Amino acid sequence: MNKTIFLFSLITIFQFGVFNLSAQQKTESTSLFSKIDLYLATGSKNGFSGAVSVVKNGEIIINKGYGKANKDTQTLNNPNTIFDIGSNTKQFTSTAILKLVELNKLNVTDSLSKYFTELPIDKRNITIHQLLTHTAGFSESIGRDFSDISQKDFFEKLFESKLLSEPGEKYSYSNAGYSILGRIIELASAQSYEAFLKEHLFLPAGMLQTGYLLPKWDTKQMSHGYNRNIIEMEPTITRYQADGDVNWNLKANGGINSTQNDMLLWYKALKTNIILTPKSFKKLTTPYQNTSSSESTSSYGYGWGVKKLENSSKRITHNGSNGTYWHTLIWYPKEDIFIVYATNANSSKVEGIAYVVAKIILDESYAPEPIKNNAYSFAMDYINQHSTDKSNALLALLQENYADDFRNGGLLNTLGNLLLRFNENLDWALEFFKMNIQLYPEDGNLWDSLGDGYKVNNLKEDAIKSYQKAIELGYEDSQEKLSELVKN
Repeated sequence: MNKTIFLFSLITIFQFGVFNLSAQQKTESTSLFSKIDLYLATGSKNGFSGAVSVVKNGEIIINKGYGKANKDTQTLNNPNTIFDIGSNTKQFTSTAILKLVELNKLNVTDSLSKYFTELPIDKRNITIHQLLTHTAGFSESIGRDFSDISQKDFFEKLFESKLLSEPGEKYSYSNAGYSILGRIIELASAQSYEAFLKEHLFLPAGMLQTGYLLPKWDTKQMSHGYNRNIIEMEPTITRYQADGDVNWNLKANGGINSTQNDMLLWYKALKTNIILTPKSFKKLTTPYQNTSSSESTSSYGYGWGVKKLENSSKRITHNGSNGTYWHTLIWYPKEDIFIVYATNANSSKVEGIAYVVAKIILDESYAPEPIKNNAYSFAMDYINQHSTDKSNALLALLQENYADDFRNGGLLNTLGNLLLRFNENLDWALEFFKMNIQLYPEDGNLWDSLGDGYKVNNLKEDAIKSYQKAIELGYEDSQEKLSELVKN
C-alpha cells in the first residue's frame, strides 16, 4: 500500500475534526452513540444485518457493524465490510463528469452527437446535463444487471429505444442514462470508466476498497447477501470476476462495492474539496429538477437527491439497492451531519433505517419503534419449529403483526415458492398455497402455485385439478404444466 495513502486514510478516519471537545459535546456524543447502538443492536436480534456510520461536526459518533457478513464463516459486519452500494454509484459518475469539466475535457452542455455517431434524430441534442438530472427521457433500463450483451449491442439497443418524454421536459429516473455518462467518461478521458474513477476520485480520497474489479479486494471482508434474511446471494464482486467485466446495464449506474470507512473518506474528500473545487461541488448538489410532477421540495442534482427542509436547511441523499443489498447516504450540510448505512439482508423493514438514525440525531426526544423481523423471515423461523397443523396459528400471527403484507396473496405465495426453490419443508409449501386459496379463491396465479405444491408432493390428481382451475380463471401459463402432467 502507498504509505502516503495509508497515512491519509488513518488521519481521515480518526481525525475528522479537531478533538478539543467540551464536556458537553462529549456527553452528547456518548448519548447519541448509546441511542443509535441500542436501536441497532436490538434490531440485530430481529434480523438486522449491516453497518451504520455517523459523523457530526467532524466527529465520528458511531461506525459499527451488526449481524453477519457471512453466515457460513460467522464473519461479523464491521466498518471494513464490503457492501454493494447500488445506485450510489451514480454520485461517482456525476463527480467524474464534473472532474472532466475541470480538466477541460467536456462540458455539461455537450450533446450526445459530440460523442456518438449515427444517432437517431430525437437523441442527437440530448445533453450531459439532462443525463445527469434524469431529464433526458430514457427509460429506467433496457436489460438486467448480469445479462449477456456487448457494448455495441447495448448502446445500439438503447439509442433505438423510444424516449419516454421530450428531452428536458420532465424527470424520469434512468439507470440507462447514467450508463451513457459512463461511456462518455471513457471517450473523453481515453480511460476505462473504473480506471478514471480510481485515478481521479478514489486514490486521491484514500479509498482502496471501492470499485468493481480494480481494487485488491480483501476477500475475507466481502459480505454475502441475504435477501429478506433468507435467500443467500454471492458477493457481486465474485460475479464481476467470473465474467471478467461489468455489464453496461449496470456499469456507471450501479453495482460498485465499498466499505463504511471508504465512504467516510469519500465524504471527507468532497467536504474538503480534495476531489472537486467548491464551484464544482456546488453544481453537484444544486437541486435542478423536481422528482415529481406535483409541487415538491424534493429535487435531483447530479447523482444526489436534494430536499429543501423547513428550517432553510437542506438534505442531500441517495439510496441504492439490487434487492438484496441496500445502501443509503444522508448529508445535512448546514448541521454538518453525514450518515452511511448499508445492509446485506434487505427487506421492507430495514430500508428506512438511515432515516430513523437521522431522526435520532436531529430530535433528542425521538424514541424509534423497534426494528421488526420481516414477515418472510418470521414465517421461516416459525415453520422450522412447528408442523403444518399449526398453520392457522401462524396465519393469525402474520395477519396480526404484518397486516400491511396481506394486501394480496403475494406473501404466502412467495413463502411457498421459496420453499419449492429450496426443496425443503415441501409440506409447508403446500400448506401456504392452500391457505392462500382460502383467502383469495379467484386468483388464477395462486391456483397455479397450488398445482405446483401438489405436484412436488406427488399428488398428481390434485395438481391437475388446480391447474385446470387456474386456466378457468384465466391463468394460461398453467396450460403447459397441465398438458405435461396429463401426458405422463
